Amino acid sequence: MSGRLTVIGLGPGKADQVTPEASRAVAEAKFFYGYKPYLDRLELRPDQTRVASDNREELARSKDALIKAAEGHDVAVVSGGDPGVFAMAAAVCEAIEAGPAEWRTVDVAVVPGITAMLAVAARIGAPLGHDFCAISLSDNLKPWELIELRLLAAAGAGFVIALYNPISKARPWQLGRAFECLTAILPGTTPVIFGRAAGRPDERIEVYLLADVDAQKADMATCIIIGSPETRIIKRGDKPALVYTPRSAAGSTK
Repeated sequence: MSGRLTVIGLGPGKADQVTPEASRAVAEAKFFYGYKPYLDRLELRPDQTRVASDNREELARSKDALIKAAEGHDVAVVSGGDPGVFAMAAAVCEAIEAGPAEWRTVDVAVVPGITAMLAVAARIGAPLGHDFCAISLSDNLKPWELIELRLLAAAGAGFVIALYNPISKARPWQLGRAFECLTAILPGTTPVIFGRAAGRPDERIEVYLLADVDAQKADMATCIIIGSPETRIIKRGDKPALVYTPRSAAGSTK
């Protein structure tokens, strides 16, 4: 007997940014696996069960959820933001690929959510208005040399870059090194947005220039958006500035 596993994105943390599809999926599931702060966002019924685990136990969490689903239960794995962006959907797929045959018979669905870079971008204007990419600065699952290579390639190609997992107590130097790499390619006037806890009561959205940026102002709740050379800041007097990247690129004939 096979059950169902739904990977649910809860968005950046603001209740009204949880999609109706995600709310329906929460109402239908019986067992919820996830990082405790994400599980704490849910208002569950008495017949629904939380199974919390540490933030760095993604694969083990996925395996536990798949075991439960394979027994015939309706199971949810929850993520903040979008589950497909540096989050639980990939871990579930990885577990299924390497796991026993019965896990492949589980009905699997992924419910998208608003990811951090979209929430931050919406609060400041339209910095993702042209081509962009997202890079995680965590070197827990990939070598730092590869991260630097991707940063340099993205900046050199003119992409706006969203940085996830920028800094932590275990990884205190990587963000500063990333800014050093980007400074070698991008002008010092490039806008850099620090978006912490976008949409939540402790939200902090700050705009700097690359030449003046301080890596120590970020934490793991911060998503950083680094503009391209074409990204602009519109000053508006007493109103907050708008940051946007034009829809057309230099050299366009249209």
